[in-house]
Amino acid sequence: MTTRPPAPSRRALLRAMAVLPATALVLGEAPGLLGTALAAAPAAGSASRYTIVPFLNSSDATVNVYQSDDATDFRLLQSSAYTPPSNRIRDASVFKHTNGYYYVTYTTHTWQDTSTTIGFARSSDRVNWTFLYDYTVPITNLSRAWAPEWFVDSDGSVNVIVSCSVTSDEWIFTPYLLKATNSALTAWSSPVALSGIGSNHIDTYIVKVGSTYHAFTKNETAKYIEYGTASSLAGPYTITRTGDWAGWGSYREGPSVIQLDNGAWRIFFDGYGDGNYYYSDSYDSFATWSAPKALPGISGTARHFTVIKETVTGGPTLTKNATRSFRSGNYTTRYWQEQSALLNLPVVTSSSTTAEKQASTFTVVAGLADANAYSFRDAAGNYLRHYSFRGRFDANDGTASFAKDATFIARTGSASGSVRFESYNYPGYYLRHYNYQLRVEQPDGTDLFRQDSSFVAATAWA
Repeated sequence: MTTRPPAPSRRALLRAMAVLPATALVLGEAPGLLGTALAAAPAAGSASRYTIVPFLNSSDATVNVYQSDDATDFRLLQSSAYTPPSNRIRDASVFKHTNGYYYVTYTTHTWQDTSTTIGFARSSDRVNWTFLYDYTVPITNLSRAWAPEWFVDSDGSVNVIVSCSVTSDEWIFTPYLLKATNSALTAWSSPVALSGIGSNHIDTYIVKVGSTYHAFTKNETAKYIEYGTASSLAGPYTITRTGDWAGWGSYREGPSVIQLDNGAWRIFFDGYGDGNYYYSDSYDSFATWSAPKALPGISGTARHFTVIKETVTGGPTLTKNATRSFRSGNYTTRYWQEQSALLNLPVVTSSSTTAEKQASTFTVVAGLADANAYSFRDAAGNYLRHYSFRGRFDANDGTASFAKDATFIARTGSASGSVRFESYNYPGYYLRHYNYQLRVEQPDGTDLFRQDSSFVAATAWA
């Protein structure tokens, strides 16, 4: 039937359910997939935006630009956004400068070629890019300059960490620090090797927390991402985690680390050994990490990227303490409706009964667990919550668990004016329609899922 909302396969649904505790399927969900993993809603009228500029598994001649508001579900912003005038583009790192421009720096040659330069380009809108220049890294007998990574220090200084090898051993890389000596990013200090990390390390990515510099770097011999710290950007670093210390596996490279809205740290890395692209989260300052998951949608397409996070204006907002009806973004005659406590998606029109219209009308209130988020109350005073991955209405029992189950974060929908609702205690899981039912599920990276999980806050039926 053409009017039937599309749904994922039962096999896909069972796979999604299989990752959760067995008790969740019977007694309701646990507080979160990682116990302490809770999403955090941005302030009203604002949104988080994550941007990546990866080259493609099918081509290193160009890069795409993707964006996400939850650091998981990345949507294509511009395909083939930048193609350098010559050479290749690999391992692109992106950041936003104080002048308002976005800059990328990148490897200019394929992995087989000698490469003594790194490239630079910039954009005002992340869509249209302008080539700036190729910079020859001034290291005597340089053979390869690979995987440049931006690092902006707390004093505002702009740096690039680049992995370099010399002709005497072209496959043994050492991380070097370049510091911009002008605001135009056209002049650079002499390269300085990062002390303590040592040779045969590549793709070094650094974040600073407080006064400590944290380095994530690939050991090119062991093929694991290692971890170390220093009190100075140039080092000396002490590598304290080696081997498969985080459970990410081997043949991993290109780490990029960003802090999420909820305070957790997320690492992205290229699983070039198996063709997937992964992410993993830490809630205890890099000590332990969640099991790696393939990024939905772009895993297998995107290669080696870094991530920038911005707070932008214009995020989706709903008027609190107002009554609304919620229409499907892609099935415009179907609305949320409470039926025997469950939330479904039947057709509702002006000719529907008064009872049907009343069951399709809800009060939007501040989130029970996060005032910047939202909860939804029916006419009887019950709240929409997720239970065994179904949307349903229950009386508030006053527990923290219920408050979390009944709280949803507004994210940008797939169509203008639409909103997606992310579960507060299952970050990355969204309310979506499935066989006329409203469920909470994890995106698969497709536009269809985004459409199924997009809703419009319409004038209340009752």
